[in-house]
Amino acid sequence: MAAAQGNIPVVFSEVLNLTTAGIGSECVKFNSCSMESDKFITVCDNTGGSTQVVIVDMSQGNSVKKRPISAEAAIMNPVSEVLALRSGQTLQIFNLELRSKMKSHNLTEAVVFWRWTAPNNIAIVTGSAVYHWSIEGESPPQKVFDRHEKLLDSCQIINYQVSADGKWCLLMGIKAGSEANVVDGVMQLYSIDQRVSQVLNGHTGVFTTMKPEGRTDEAQILCFEEKKPDQPPKLFVMEVGGDKAKGIFRLQPQAIPTPAEAGNVDFPVSMQASDGQGIVYMVSKMGYLYLFDIYTGKCLYRAQITRGTIFVTTPMSNGGILAITARTGQVLQVGINPQTLVPYIVSTLRDTALAISIASRLNLPGADDLYMQQFQQLMAANDVAGAAKLAAESPAGVLRTPETIQKFQAIPGQPGQPQPVFQYFSTLLEKGKLNQLESLELARPVLQQGRGQLLEKWLQEDKLHCSEQLGDLVASVDVNMALSVYLRAEVPEKAINCMMQRGEFDKIVAYATKVNYRCDYGNMLQMLAHSNPQGALEFAKQLAAGSLIDPNTVVEMFMASNRIQETTAFLLEALKENKPEEGYLQTKLLDINLRGGSPQVADAILQQKMFTNYDRVLIGKLCEQAGLTQRAMEHYTDVEDMKRALVAMCSNPQTMNADFVLSFFGSLSPEHSLECLKELMARNMRGTIQIVTQVSAKYTEQIGSAALCELFESFKCYEGLFMYLGQVVNFSQDPVVHFKYIESAAKMQQYKEVERVCRDSTVFNPEEVKTFLMEAKLPDPRPLIHVCDRFDFVDEMTAYLYSSNLTKYVEVYCQKVSPQKTPQVIGKLLDLDCNEDFIRNLLNSVGIACPVEELVEQVERRNRLRLLQPWLEAQVATGNREVATHNAIGKIYVTLNRDPISFLNNNQFYDPKVLGKFCEKLDPSLAFAAYKRGAGECDDDLITVCQENGLFKDLARYLVEKQDLETWATVLALAEDGSEPPHRRSLIDQVVQTALPETKNPDEVSVTVKAFMAGELTSELIELLERIVLQGSDFSENRNLQNLLILTAIKADPPRVMEYINRLDNFDGEQIAQIAVSDQYELFEEGYTIYTKFAKVAEGDEAKTVLNVSAIAVLVDNLHAMDRGKEFAERVNAPEVWSKLGAAQLVENMVSESITSYIKAEDPSQYTEVIEKSEQEGDYGMLVPFLVMARKQIKEPTLDTMLIYAYAKSEKLGDLEEFVSAPNVANIQQIGERCFEEQMYNAAKLLFASIGNNAKLALCFVHLGMFREATDAAAKANAVSTWKEVSKACVAAEEFRLAAMCGMHIIVHPDHLEELITLYERAAQSDELIKMLEQGLGLEGAHAGIFTELGILYSKYLPEKLMEHIKIFCSRMNIPKILRACDKARLWDEAVFLYKNDEQQDSAVKLMIEHPTAFQHDLFLDCCQKVRNTEIYYMSIGFYLEMQPMQLTRLLQVLTPNLDHSRVVHQLRKSENLPLAAPYLKSVQKENLTAVNEALNELYIEEEDYPSLRTSIDDFDNFDQLALAQKTEKHELLEFRRIAAYLYKRNTRYAQSIELSKGDKMFKDAIETTNDSKSAELVEELLRYFVEQEDKECFCATLFTCYQYVSPDVAIELAWRNNMVDFVMPYIVQYTKHLHAKIATLDERTAPKVDEEEEQVSQAAAAMMYGDGPMMLTDGMQMGVAPGMGAPGMGMGMGAPGMGMGMGQPGMMPPQNMSPQMGMPPQMGGGMGMGGQMGGGF
Repeated sequence: MAAAQGNIPVVFSEVLNLTTAGIGSECVKFNSCSMESDKFITVCDNTGGSTQVVIVDMSQGNSVKKRPISAEAAIMNPVSEVLALRSGQTLQIFNLELRSKMKSHNLTEAVVFWRWTAPNNIAIVTGSAVYHWSIEGESPPQKVFDRHEKLLDSCQIINYQVSADGKWCLLMGIKAGSEANVVDGVMQLYSIDQRVSQVLNGHTGVFTTMKPEGRTDEAQILCFEEKKPDQPPKLFVMEVGGDKAKGIFRLQPQAIPTPAEAGNVDFPVSMQASDGQGIVYMVSKMGYLYLFDIYTGKCLYRAQITRGTIFVTTPMSNGGILAITARTGQVLQVGINPQTLVPYIVSTLRDTALAISIASRLNLPGADDLYMQQFQQLMAANDVAGAAKLAAESPAGVLRTPETIQKFQAIPGQPGQPQPVFQYFSTLLEKGKLNQLESLELARPVLQQGRGQLLEKWLQEDKLHCSEQLGDLVASVDVNMALSVYLRAEVPEKAINCMMQRGEFDKIVAYATKVNYRCDYGNMLQMLAHSNPQGALEFAKQLAAGSLIDPNTVVEMFMASNRIQETTAFLLEALKENKPEEGYLQTKLLDINLRGGSPQVADAILQQKMFTNYDRVLIGKLCEQAGLTQRAMEHYTDVEDMKRALVAMCSNPQTMNADFVLSFFGSLSPEHSLECLKELMARNMRGTIQIVTQVSAKYTEQIGSAALCELFESFKCYEGLFMYLGQVVNFSQDPVVHFKYIESAAKMQQYKEVERVCRDSTVFNPEEVKTFLMEAKLPDPRPLIHVCDRFDFVDEMTAYLYSSNLTKYVEVYCQKVSPQKTPQVIGKLLDLDCNEDFIRNLLNSVGIACPVEELVEQVERRNRLRLLQPWLEAQVATGNREVATHNAIGKIYVTLNRDPISFLNNNQFYDPKVLGKFCEKLDPSLAFAAYKRGAGECDDDLITVCQENGLFKDLARYLVEKQDLETWATVLALAEDGSEPPHRRSLIDQVVQTALPETKNPDEVSVTVKAFMAGELTSELIELLERIVLQGSDFSENRNLQNLLILTAIKADPPRVMEYINRLDNFDGEQIAQIAVSDQYELFEEGYTIYTKFAKVAEGDEAKTVLNVSAIAVLVDNLHAMDRGKEFAERVNAPEVWSKLGAAQLVENMVSESITSYIKAEDPSQYTEVIEKSEQEGDYGMLVPFLVMARKQIKEPTLDTMLIYAYAKSEKLGDLEEFVSAPNVANIQQIGERCFEEQMYNAAKLLFASIGNNAKLALCFVHLGMFREATDAAAKANAVSTWKEVSKACVAAEEFRLAAMCGMHIIVHPDHLEELITLYERAAQSDELIKMLEQGLGLEGAHAGIFTELGILYSKYLPEKLMEHIKIFCSRMNIPKILRACDKARLWDEAVFLYKNDEQQDSAVKLMIEHPTAFQHDLFLDCCQKVRNTEIYYMSIGFYLEMQPMQLTRLLQVLTPNLDHSRVVHQLRKSENLPLAAPYLKSVQKENLTAVNEALNELYIEEEDYPSLRTSIDDFDNFDQLALAQKTEKHELLEFRRIAAYLYKRNTRYAQSIELSKGDKMFKDAIETTNDSKSAELVEELLRYFVEQEDKECFCATLFTCYQYVSPDVAIELAWRNNMVDFVMPYIVQYTKHLHAKIATLDERTAPKVDEEEEQVSQAAAAMMYGDGPMMLTDGMQMGVAPGMGAPGMGMGMGAPGMGMGMGQPGMMPPQNMSPQMGMPPQMGGGMGMGGQMGGGF
């Protein structure tokens, strides 16, 4: 079974279940549920009584969005949140993201099918045609083609497809076949270009694209199923719309292998194609899945994936399909299994060619052996092209190996054809990109042939794998190309090297920053500075911008070459951020320019204010020295310095920068500013007054205007004060400034300015200015007039002008300046006893401009009102309607008693309030007349006058006539303490006795009555109304008054209401009755009487019924007289009355009587309340007749439902069964659940069985103990929740076989598996549970949860079976969950296995370290190489040191590429286990790390392995050489001490090295070290040492080796003093020759030119003198000859034969500057040996 499961070529799973997402199962069906792509599922859900559109967003974790939209169908755009809705024939498109409607349209035909064919197009199929509707623009749906006649009648459209190029359409439909239960399919293929259709016999098809073999263009492919009568179905794959010239792709029809059990009933409902895979997925109605290969048409796989009906599918973007089952709502995902597809084809289908084709096309594993066999066959057949193509197309590059390249390289080339390996590479290049090895192997021969352009082309096409090795290979040929390779291979060091070679320094910083590579920018910059200073500058700017170099370093480098310009440019760029820590460099920048002769640069820098952190004091002094006085002033902080510089600058107005001076003062404190201004005024007041006033004006707020005024006044400089204040007075708000300006302007005789400020200013102190002007007595009083006018000093001004005899200015002021202030002037003139004629003339000249009211007030106050009478009468005569004028003339007439009544009644222009007030003291009746004239505006004053003077009759008439309730309320109001005011009764009496009897106006009566009612004068009102209504008058039959009388009695005197009801007939009975029975009055009997009285005389049955219903309502609702109500109902016998009685009885819980009343009324309207009350009583038998009556009139689900429930409660199961079998509208589901909840299981069983609710039926069987029937019902329901309940009951009843049957249907749902397991475990039935899960492994719907939970159970109860289980099913488990179970059960071996298979190598290694019992060496090494956390490497090393020390070397070898070797060495040192890792250290020493080198050197020293130590030192120099030298210089072995001397020499510790060599008698080493030191002093010391030791040979060897560093005088002196002349002689001869050659060269250069003959003679003479042969050492003694050189008998010296010394050290070269001709003469032997036998060396 496990093998079979593993070999299935598809992956199948349930993505989600729509029913569990809250969607009603009845809505998961065709036309209600749509899935246009793998992003959205849309459902129109109308369950629960409301319609909503449910959108499942599968791209957002299957999130569910519900929108309250009423629609029949909805389809979601395949790529965006655009929703199309259909309701009837109306189509709408909405953008959900923008919350806007995009388009809408009303069709004339019904829509039978629609779907999105593209993100911007909807296909609409109607009963007769197919339309396309674009969502772009405003166009309506466009007709594409008409439906064929075979698709018209009784044909259901199930799908519609459009090809990718939009030129072909396929309409699919089904209809009933000729045989029973057989469904035929009909399809219409339509060509849009040719406008023709073709009918196909089949159920489904799909368009797709592919590239047929041998073609480069895409072909439009149609795949469809053909089913003809009496013939098996076939699959057709053909190209549509192809170019015949290129060939039409078409496959032979392939038979579809339908299963025998499907018969003719099953048919395909959907076909989807995966373009990327070239596979067609076909799903049938019975849930069978078929997979076909498009390229061959062969069937790859067939299986039944579900027993439900699949009604919609859609392709997935990553391959595979999604499908939804009807009703159950399962969303299934099906796709190919890339691991098992090819093996399945090989092992099951046994089709090797197909397996190779699919493996190559989809790059799938499983055909490696097949590819290898075929490749070997092609190679054996010498088919190079075929083998190359096969290798190139091999999946996962299984054949693209080094061995394959070697095989192609080994094949000999054919004449006239390219090399086989080149054919192979050419095929690979056509296929795609080469790997690293292939790129290198191709590049070598191409570069050797000089065809670098090919490499460049391939690099541009990204055909080669760029690596460091490829870059090294290319670098020798083309630096540019190598740079491209290094950049792609991410080798920064070499890429930067190429950039340096190309001179692209500007790109280095950006690249290094991008790849996070650290460069030695200092050295690079220094190199560039010598060759290209400008380039160095730009490079330095980039480095500084990236903080990659210290700016101080750059400055020092540039200044070392005295490059001030470059330094300045660099610092300007580097210091642009103006950081505080850069203050030194800012100072440096300014200093070098000020001192270096470029003050203008410093001036520009300071002008731009770029820096603020430099030494300002120093820079200020330097600026002053450089002549930049302005900049110096900006930096000065001492006031004395500032004053000195300021005076110097301002002393010459032509060079003074006024703008700077102004801004400079802005930086000073007020005190310093004043000092500087005083200094300027004191030194040169006349020359600096201009700048002083400007500064004062600009900084007046900072310094203070008072201080500045004091400054000018101290120097008596009123001109300056005037100039200063003139600039600020218009903007200043200081009163002192304005006053001083007026004062200074007056002193400067600037009277116009004085007048302007006095006229316009609002700031100065008016009292102070007025006093000054009066005292100054200016020739022109206009400033004073302006001040007095503005600030109301009119009296003082008038007195001043009158006393100064300036009456002309008084007239001018009143006429032109302020006519409105004429009354004040006149008042003051009257006080001054001015001539009345002057006043009258003044008034006449001002005329109407003079305000009358104020004038009258002024004159009246002085009792001179009659003075104005002629002027006022003249104003009135001119038609003046001004109120004040008429008020004044009225007062005069009242005072003079000139017919005041006529004036008050007839004049329309006076103010009644003013004249009324004036008349109150003279005559109250005149005041009443004036107030009455006010038309209500003076009502308060009128009432007061009348009340205070007893004018109640006038007041009563006024109130009745006015008809104003507010006024009535005022006069009838009670006092604040609630008592009646004394005037109230008098007024009421006058109203009753006089005002109302006089009136004939009913409105006046009505308003008066209302006023009495509002004033709560009820007794008076009743008395009044009785007189009017009952005692006979014009208003006796007035309906309103009768209503008012009754209402007043209801409120004030209820006992009299019944009398009025009986005596009066013309009132509003129904309304009065409502008021009487209201909660406020509760006059129920009166109301009942009114209803019955008016019901008797009512016209029409409807009106009578209404009144009778109201009457019984009073009886039952208010009086609660049910018996009287019943008697009244029987007497009236109206259905409405019985209904009202029934309702009241129901309220009183008289349920039986209420039902009887409702039945008599035949009124089922209150069935809800009746049912509720009946349920409360619990008597369902009484309810049945009422429900039966109600069902005759109302078809309501509630009635039928309640009737069923009443039957159930009454246990009338027979009647219940008969009722549910008949047509009804009951909510059987709801009432069934209610019966189920109330444990009426027999009734619930009947109900659920009637509606086919097998889920609930199964639960009823469970409660009734009928488990077999419960299982059958659950099978029909096929719902997880049902299976769970039945399973739970079976387990509790120990019906394990039935429980297992239920469990099989539960475990396929991952969400419910754990709950089932918990059920079994709580029942202690783990064996049964394991048995059930083991059976479930073979289910088609088996998922990871089953395998996981079974593993967890094994870990708990059968741990011995766990390892086998996880090895077989590891890929199908939830590994983290299994791991937790293993950890809990302490099953470490299994946990390690799981960690490794889940690629959690870190955890696997940690687990083996923590639990050594799970350790396996090979497994540990395998996992350790793949860990991600590098810390685990070092934990592993520690673990091996402790537990597996002998395997440490192997571990370190495996981990070498990933280790921090220095850290490893530290760890080994800490544990004292360095020797164990010696092989590892040697293998990694090539990286030349300090820690590794020092560790190995220590091991070599401990092992006394000096050859290895010397090799290590020579090859790897990264270690502390001096420390090693100190450690080995005292070693007991000579060779280690020699190594110490060698190390000292390498580190230029020549003296120590020489001393160490001398101590060990290693004179050769000492001589070589001395020569390397190039120190004449050390050479002399060594010569003296050899002389002291009398070692003549070494003395001579030192002279030879260190020739160029020997002082001749020292050598000759030492040889002469110590009898070594013979041994110094070669040196002397050599030195003489060398010196002679130098002199000859100098002579030649300095000698005058000679003729050629003379030159020849000289050369001949020289040849005779010196000879032509070589001299000294160069002839016989050659440096660098092998040891033992020199022939016996050859010697040198004073005739002593055989004495000499041999220089036998290999590789010794002659000293520098020694020419080849330098040496001993031929007679002096080349090899110097002792006695002729000893050869060179010592």
